[in-house]
Amino acid sequence: WRLNKTFIVSKVHLIFAITGFGKEFQLNESRTMSFLHRKCVPLGFACAKTRGCRLKRTRQQYLHRRFFSGDSLGIMSGMRVVELANVLAGPSCGQFLRELGAEVIKVENTMTRGDVTRTWFIAGENKESESAYFSAVNSGKKSIALNLKEEAGRQILYDIVSSADVVLASYKPGDAQKLKVDSETMRKLNSKLVYAEITGYGQQVQRAGYDAIIQAESGFMYMNGEPDSGPTKIPVALMDILTAHQLKEAILVSLWRREKTGEGSCVHASLLQSAISSLANQASGFLLRGKIPQRIGSDHPSIVPYGTVFETVLDTEPIVLAVGSDKQFKNLCSVLKVPDLSHIGSGFETNILRVKNRNTLKPILADAIKKWNRKDLLMELETLSVPAGAVNNMEAVFEQEQADPLVLLDEAGSRMGLRQVAFTGSPEGINHPLSLSKPPRYGEHTKEILRNIAGYSEERIKQLEKESVIEVE
Repeated sequence: WRLNKTFIVSKVHLIFAITGFGKEFQLNESRTMSFLHRKCVPLGFACAKTRGCRLKRTRQQYLHRRFFSGDSLGIMSGMRVVELANVLAGPSCGQFLRELGAEVIKVENTMTRGDVTRTWFIAGENKESESAYFSAVNSGKKSIALNLKEEAGRQILYDIVSSADVVLASYKPGDAQKLKVDSETMRKLNSKLVYAEITGYGQQVQRAGYDAIIQAESGFMYMNGEPDSGPTKIPVALMDILTAHQLKEAILVSLWRREKTGEGSCVHASLLQSAISSLANQASGFLLRGKIPQRIGSDHPSIVPYGTVFETVLDTEPIVLAVGSDKQFKNLCSVLKVPDLSHIGSGFETNILRVKNRNTLKPILADAIKKWNRKDLLMELETLSVPAGAVNNMEAVFEQEQADPLVLLDEAGSRMGLRQVAFTGSPEGINHPLSLSKPPRYGEHTKEILRNIAGYSEERIKQLEKESVIEVE
């Protein structure tokens, strides 16, 4: 069944799976054709108005993609995401959407042989496989290798974007315009498109953003570390992760808006603003009280003992306390057999006094905790509802039962990465996870995408490869 004007008649009842809601429309011929142009062209039913496009997708093909692709349980099933992003923030959003059922096409630069993180190997890592860094946020995606500096390469991208729902981009301001892959250009091809963009410092600042630099400029690095250690970088690229969360929220809001209005949009998140918005109480302490946070190690500036690390009998088994109330402190002292510390007049009976006298209190607690075996102490503290936990290395982290649902496994049952979706309680949560393929090899799906999505012939694909417009595995 091809959608063409000869099929359409006046006042026909059409139930469009396109909407995902099975809404029924009663439309005259003029309004119907207008509706089809708006709804069907972006989804690939009709041929898009771009040179070289071969998107004559039949209704049966679309329904197969929408409902029988193996992702029918995913809320984003039938959605197509084009990822023009590298490293961590943008690709994290891409994998998040893939875990919810979307098809994610990762467009990789032939000039750099793909995402730069493909070459970020840990010392001793097997260089013949995908790097652990790349594997962190690229599972389940399809990779196409394009030279976007060539007109033919951009045309391929345009053909794909014409049937896409979301584009993820992470260019330095101005670079997307130079390549003609900016939001204005893309949304002329597809008015329903959500163009989601990441920058370092905003759309007006032509400066690339790097997580380590953002950690420094946003105040995180200044606050982090021991008093005598100097500013210290957080070992996870947390600024990228925080920005990814901001962009995910923007994308979901934009998709909901599109359901209501039928219109796409352009959304943007910067690394610097995402980082600053996450400063929480450290920022409000300065904004409201003029207090500049200083490095105090893992201690909390206004709660004691909270975040403080203490050694047990074995130096390799430290614990951390998170005592947030006077009652919890009293119970802590009871377990440690130093009850006098919580008595009136001790100088530690209230949190205000503990904050004031933290340097006196910490050595006393350290001596008491050093006498304990970690496992026994944590059990005793849990009995009296004193917040405490083990300081785990990465091996111990993944020995915890709660970590199991977050680990992605390949067909052989081997670990291949980590899920981005971490919520439960709905059909899309980690209690009902979709299975994902391994992170793609560079250009692994170039031919498949050109054939099945862009509609290119084998002859045309060979010619594009010969002209170095594309690269195939």
